[in-house]
Amino acid sequence: MLYLVPTPIGNLSDITFRAIDILRSVDLIVAEDTRTSSILLNHYQIQKPLSPYHQHNEHLVSNHLAEQMLAGKNIALLTDAGTPGISDPAHFLIKTCIAHQIEVQCLPGATAFVPALVNSGLATDQFCFEGFLPLKKGRQTCLKRLALETRTMIFYESPMRLVKTLSHFIEYFGADRLCCVSRELTKKFEENKRGALQEVHDYFNAKTVKGEIVIVVAGANID
Repeated sequence: MLYLVPTPIGNLSDITFRAIDILRSVDLIVAEDTRTSSILLNHYQIQKPLSPYHQHNEHLVSNHLAEQMLAGKNIALLTDAGTPGISDPAHFLIKTCIAHQIEVQCLPGATAFVPALVNSGLATDQFCFEGFLPLKKGRQTCLKRLALETRTMIFYESPMRLVKTLSHFIEYFGADRLCCVSRELTKKFEENKRGALQEVHDYFNAKTVKGEIVIVVAGANID
């Protein structure tokens, strides 16, 4: 069996009892970054064989991992933070397991966009998760499409590109569109900056931005 195990996005206490039990019981843990996952595993005194699985090797190792599971091994997949498969590698291994009729279980747990959406104060009844926007090719087309999106939109972004992305949102969505930028969720210096896009842009443009970023933007008001 393959277990997809969500891991904390910052605070190491944000992990379920079941996740810890699974990690202690499996035969092998595969991780996006073994160094990052080792911090969590050492914190909970979990000692298991650890192997890398990331976007650069997933096509090479997925069949090998499937063979191990077909031979009777249980494997847990970890990403650096959050739920595997959400803007993180996992999809190819899941498809490989399904093709080989290997059972896949995804545990419930941490993911960054849910708390960012809920505490944004924007509508939560309908929303779309866009993840990371294209860096160059297709970015303009994507933003033109999203300018007419009426649902609340959720994006991931790096701190280095935050201000530039907010400027693009102003260009395509309008300076007065409401948004919330969440930074360092669950950590000591968690910050949620709410307001119009122009206001939030100016705020972050005047400071050094650090940490993981989630941007939540109100949908278009089309009558």
